[in-house]
Amino acid sequence: MKKIKKTLALSLALAMGLSLVACGEEATTVADNTEATTVADTEADTTAPDDTEATVDDADVELDGSGAVINIYVWNKEFAQRMQAHLPGYEAASDDPEAALDGGTYNGVKVEFNQVDNADNKYQDNLDAALLAQADAAADDKIDIFLVEADYAKKYVEQQDYVLDINKDLGITDDELSKQYDYTKQVMTDVDGNLRGVSWQACSAGLIYNRKIAEEVLGSQDPEKVQEAVADWDKFFETAATMKEKGYYMTGTVNTTMRVYSNNSSKNFVVDGKVAVPDDIKKWVDDSKKMIDAEQSTSQDLWSGDVVTKGFMKDPGNVFCYFGPAWYFNFCLSAADPASIAADGGWGFVVGPQSYYWGGTWICCAAGSDNTEQVAQIMRDMTTNDDVMKEILMTDADCVNNKNVLDEMAGSDDGKVALLGDQNPWAALAEGAENVDASNLTEYDQGTVESFQQSMKAYFDGESSYDDAVAEWTKSVLEKYPNLSE
Repeated sequence: MKKIKKTLALSLALAMGLSLVACGEEATTVADNTEATTVADTEADTTAPDDTEATVDDADVELDGSGAVINIYVWNKEFAQRMQAHLPGYEAASDDPEAALDGGTYNGVKVEFNQVDNADNKYQDNLDAALLAQADAAADDKIDIFLVEADYAKKYVEQQDYVLDINKDLGITDDELSKQYDYTKQVMTDVDGNLRGVSWQACSAGLIYNRKIAEEVLGSQDPEKVQEAVADWDKFFETAATMKEKGYYMTGTVNTTMRVYSNNSSKNFVVDGKVAVPDDIKKWVDDSKKMIDAEQSTSQDLWSGDVVTKGFMKDPGNVFCYFGPAWYFNFCLSAADPASIAADGGWGFVVGPQSYYWGGTWICCAAGSDNTEQVAQIMRDMTTNDDVMKEILMTDADCVNNKNVLDEMAGSDDGKVALLGDQNPWAALAEGAENVDASNLTEYDQGTVESFQQSMKAYFDGESSYDDAVAEWTKSVLEKYPNLSE
């Protein structure tokens, strides 16, 4: 097994590129007329279920609660905001969501956030340096919790000396985690079958469409009718041609479909230490080139392209669809802007051509933490507590990692999402989460997927041949990861 000192030391010298970046910070409530009970105002129940059955009994695990400071490493303020709004026993220093990173106290223990953004690999570099120094760090400086994303989770999952086992080290049982979706555990399971992180999110995703355009072009804005028009890639491209004839872009950028193809690919960019473009990704390139040449989409940046961002607005409102998970509702559709389509409930949601997932945040406990007792309870409440999960879904429109809650909300008026025209998307998202297969993840995903999109732009824009663009991408990957080869 690789040792983290080699893996992390290497990462300190490498820039992997830009990670998942949320489009904005506007929070979206599920329904304007919904009031959620504030779980954070209640007392935490630290008692495990009476019928717990697991390989390790949490009573047999010795936890440490002696630390004076709980240090949490993050790349943005999302998790701090979730704690601020929902975690029982947490008293935030400020009620202002924008000040969530100011920390607070958890059951009387001080909480501090160490935030470094994801751009240019800065978050990982900062985290890696701290993990390498963990053994010699002062007690109040030791990392207790750190967060990881799917694109680089595997880099940390295999580091037994630095990341604690959820079951054996923290006493969280399989029964307590039984309501979580399998893929969210698959992402954080090491080669020996040990779970090393947990998540409150299930990031299955789909196609988000402009209802007004659907009504005009397809004759209906009903999700079932729209799904028929995008049920597979052949139908999707037929609809794209129709949208173009009516003066609309099918998507704001071809990069919005990349994750659909890559999630459903039988191979990854790196197999047995060798870098290559999988056939499924070559198909994405070919399909994307056709769309761009037909002016059905663009090669613009996924987050900042003007066609992409203007498509969120009622004027011009000329983009038919985007691909994304529930966090896309929350961060990307500009619902707080009165000029946005979302402000009028103008979007709809369907599964689209293929099920897939995108993103997700996992909570890990660093080895050497002197607050494992508190960390274990934070993990329990933030990822297994039904009341907390339901509250997060209703107030933050986040698709939660809890089958019972999603099933309940899928059949409830409380599950309607205002920016989706009061559509309830949770049944579709729950079905998608059941179908996700995360077995292809590698520690190289962040540094290969996004850089491939960047390299393909020159080809899409006619400034490079496909072979030259691939050669440039391969060169950049090998520079980032000298341990790989062609």
